[in-house]
Formats: sequence, structure tokens, C-alpha cells
Amino acid sequence: MSKFIAKPVTTLSGELKVPGDKSISHRSIMLGSLSRGITKVSGFLEGEDALSTLKAFQAMGVKIERDGNNVTIYGVGVNGLKAPKHPLDLGNSGTSVRLMLGILAAQAFDCELAGDKSLSKRPMGRVIDPLTKMGARIESNNGKLPLKIIGGQSLTAIHYDLPVASAQVKSCILLAGLYAQGDTCVTEPAPTRDHTERMLKGLDYEVHVDDNQICLTGGGKLEATKIQVPSDISSAAFFMVAACIAPQADITLLGVNVNPTRTGVIDILKLMGARLECLNQREIGGELLADIRIQSSELSGIHIPESLVPLAIDEFPAVFIAASCAQGETMLTGAKELRVKESDRIQVMADGLSMLGIENEVLDEGIKIQGGQFKKPTAVIESHHDHRISMSFAVASLRCDYPIEINGVDNVKTSFPNFVALANLIGLNIVEV
Repeated sequence: MSKFIAKPVTTLSGELKVPGDKSISHRSIMLGSLSRGITKVSGFLEGEDALSTLKAFQAMGVKIERDGNNVTIYGVGVNGLKAPKHPLDLGNSGTSVRLMLGILAAQAFDCELAGDKSLSKRPMGRVIDPLTKMGARIESNNGKLPLKIIGGQSLTAIHYDLPVASAQVKSCILLAGLYAQGDTCVTEPAPTRDHTERMLKGLDYEVHVDDNQICLTGGGKLEATKIQVPSDISSAAFFMVAACIAPQADITLLGVNVNPTRTGVIDILKLMGARLECLNQREIGGELLADIRIQSSELSGIHIPESLVPLAIDEFPAVFIAASCAQGETMLTGAKELRVKESDRIQVMADGLSMLGIENEVLDEGIKIQGGQFKKPTAVIESHHDHRISMSFAVASLRCDYPIEINGVDNVKTSFPNFVALANLIGLNIVEV
């Protein structure tokens, strides 16, 4: 089990290009595989999660070639997947499981999905339930992995109201809707990332979006195209927070995905007083990109608007570090989704902040954080093998006068394999041992 030792520094500077967006990388493999023709993907995230999706579709008969972050997918069409010879091991990737279930529910063959110890603890009932209503047959371990999908089912379209805003559940249902008879519609209680809808449209599949309802008709075809994956705003968020809290900082993050359904972290940091600006905005392949400049900032605590929660759900561990360095209290509510990530991110972050002397109070669906100074009751943090917890506490070292030791950082390579190298490039001092 590896760990980070993050030592304090005072100055950050330079330009960075963070790795490709994980959400878009997953979807490029799935939808490229179901397309007719050859899909070329550039900027693909070479993290273990996205590679788990790639290997799974190779195991289902799709020819996929990879040269670094360039991927060529020889699509087999919507109905061209073949039965894998073995259970599909998706490692730590919850996105892979939840989205692929929508596709696999409609296949002619049986299939089993498995994962690592962490993924096997995560609930899958919220995607199993709507798929079952569509006619899928899925056997589970009390709603958890391993999952067995029974093939040969005819799916019927449904109109589904999401009980909780979730892009993964929405995407799962829409992907199943590709195979269902009739119009499948999903209604969201709040906006969530729309990469699935954008990519479907880019592959010439008709998707109707009316306010908070997304609909598509089953039985269509996907046509191959070129996909450029922009830099992941979830990965960029660690450096946004780092620059905000560092005593002296001026950094620019290049070509970051600023899709409006993903920019909650930017909005939250600006509400807290971050000196942050988006430059050189442009559109590539249906996705919005910008260069983001961030400078040292005097942050203030806020009550985070619940409307921003689904737009920043993966970035909250980093936001909690910003809140710890802000003047006054920051309160987050309406974030139940954080309880069922790679770890219970509310409780695990709260435990780590308490270790560093930051007062906090865990709420049912959120947390209160009292900004202050990192002290040294102990400098050893348990990440619970959650990559975002590990990277967030590494960033916290910028406001410490002692090294922070973070245990269980192995899973950082699932989403951000070159995190340490890039962090040190702009001035952080992180060693993996």
C-alpha cells in the first residue's frame, strides 16, 4: 500500500495540461463501440477506470487500438457486441458498471460484472430498479456486485423521474433506451452532467432535451466520428483549490472542460472569493473548453447553494479543503450522493479535517466546516483508498507547517495517474512512497 508525503511550500506558478475528462473517456469507448464505422479518440484518459471500460468492450468483441491517449475504435454497431468469455472485471470504476448495465440489459447474451473490494461495497440498486421496470433481469448481491445480467430480454421504454439528481443513473436509462421499444424519457430534479446526450448527438442519434426532461427513441443507429477529450475539470479542481489557498500562486490550467453541467466547482470557488477567470473559451466536438487562471485568494465561508451540488459532486473533497482555509463557516446540504462514492466522502473528509484540527459537523446530507488553521494533532490521514480524498489532503499541505502523510493512495492512478508529477511541476512537494 503506497502513501503520499506532502511537504509544505509557499509558491505555485506555471501552466498545466491536466489529463482527459474521465466521464467523456468512458462514454467515448461505450458509444464508439456501438457506432458504425471507425471512431478516433484523442486525449483519452489513461487512468485505470477508463481502461477498465476499454478492456471490457474488447472482451465483448470490439477491436480497440490504443497509442497512449489516442484510441481507435472499430465500432460493431448497436447490436454487434458478443458474449465475453469471462466475467467483466471493472476494478474500481462505478461509472463503468452503472452505464454499462444500461447497454448489457438489452443484449442477447448473459454477462457478469465484478469489481474490486471497494466497488463491491457500492450500491447499484438505483440503476437496477429502473432497468427492471424496463424489462431487464439482473441478479445481484443485495443490490451490490457481482451482478449477473440475464440476456435475451426485450426492453420497453419508460418515463422515469430521477429521485436524486445523478448523471450516471440518467445515462444508464438513456443507454438502455437505445434498445427499448418506444420513447424513453428521464426527468431530472436538478441539472447533471450531459456528456451522454452531447455525445449521442455527435454520433447522429436524435436526443430531445426539453428543460429538465431528456428523451430518445429506441432502434436508431450511431455513426462513428472523431472525439477530442478535453481536460477533466474534476482533476483541474485540485489545482484550482491549491492556487486559491497557497500563500503565493499564479497558475493557468489549459484546455479544461467547462461544460455548464460541470462548472459547479468554479461557481462555488468564485462565491468564496477566488481570483479565478476563464480565458480563451472555445467549443470542440460539442464540448466547451477554456484556459483557467487562478491566483492566491482570500476565501470566505459560504452556504453552498443546493442548485450547485449536482454540478460539483466529484469536486467536493477539494472544496472542503478550500473551506478549511476560508474565513468563517462553510455549510453544504443536499449532498446525499457523496455518501455512496468510492468512500463516504463526507465522513472520510470530516475525519481527516478533524485530524488536522479543523472544526466540522457532519450532517445527514452534508457538512459544516469552520475555517481555521491546520494544526498538528496528527499528520497521518487515512484516505480509505479514495483517490479524491488522497489528492485533496495532498493539496492541504500548502497551508501546513509540517508534512502530511496520506495512506492508501494507490487508487489515484484510476483517475489521475500523473498527479504527483504535475503537482510538483508547479511547485508542490509530494513524494509517493
